Amino acid sequence: MADDSKRHLSRRTMEIGTAIATAAAGGAVCYGAAEIGTGWTETGPAPGYFPFYIGLLIILGSLANLIRAFVKDWSGEIFLDSERARPVLAFGLPLVGFMVGALLLGLYVATLLYVSTAMIWQGRYRWWVAILTGAAVTAAFYCVFEIAFQVPLLKGPIEGWLGIY
Repeated sequence: MADDSKRHLSRRTMEIGTAIATAAAGGAVCYGAAEIGTGWTETGPAPGYFPFYIGLLIILGSLANLIRAFVKDWSGEIFLDSERARPVLAFGLPLVGFMVGALLLGLYVATLLYVSTAMIWQGRYRWWVAILTGAAVTAAFYCVFEIAFQVPLLKGPIEGWLGIY
């Protein structure tokens, strides 16, 4: 029992990790903006001018949060313990699986699999109801995006076998 009480993610660790992650995102924004130009042209600001300074603001805010994480007394504050991590993982891991499935199998197949498995495992629906609902959601996405908006979404090998391109 004592081991379970020590297994947690502290608030300070999470504050530091979040500050580093947002600073990295701000750095990526600045890097991307610098590639397309951040100065002034004859017609006004270059395309990367405003994104560059937004990225700098994100980095400055992240540095302020990082300093705050080290200065403030977070002793005893638990951000996440093992008991509360289970529902977070039950939601987050299937989303990661959906992203990997979308890259490998295409968005439509991944949507069918994600909706169906979420309904079966988390919603406790019957398998045939879950599969029919997953197929209906997938068909609705196809009709809305591919037919109505004419915006092609990520397709994988199964769509290629079916001739959907």
